[in-house]
Amino acid sequence: MTDRPTATQRPTGSGPGRLLVAVYGILALAATARGIYQVATKLDEAPVAYLLSLGAGLVYVVATIALATDRRTLAWWAVSIEMLGVLTVGVLSLVDVGDFPDETVWSAFGQGYGYVPLVLPFLGLVWLWHTGRTPDVPPTSGRLITSPGTFDSTSAQMSRPPGVLLRKSG
Repeated sequence: MTDRPTATQRPTGSGPGRLLVAVYGILALAATARGIYQVATKLDEAPVAYLLSLGAGLVYVVATIALATDRRTLAWWAVSIEMLGVLTVGVLSLVDVGDFPDETVWSAFGQGYGYVPLVLPFLGLVWLWHTGRTPDVPPTSGRLITSPGTFDSTSAQMSRPPGVLLRKSG
């Protein structure tokens, strides 16, 4: 099964999608680097928060690659998981502060990253939906395809079935 866009779909990494891929890439780099550092140096201080930061970074890496290479199904999954993660962790980090003694990428809905983690999955899902739609494609020629004996409005002529001769009256 191919996951590439059809002739009527726009590639996810083209046009405004390039900016989306760039933002995902920057966030992937920042979140993954932060997560690796936190897990490697101070995992015992806040294991849930630091493992979530690393997990978020990996989700951003997958989303970036999927969007850049037109892997639509993978992109839908990655961006949907990202949205679920940022909303869940955002709520939990505000309600149950004990499990989040230190910030994650998704804490307080991505407040530490200028709320980009909150907005990005919505933009990603809208872009995937927009580029996956089949645009209205006009016919390639100006003439309508007609069957014998029908009126062709583009040439304003009546067509006739083959072999039918017209007689002159009078």
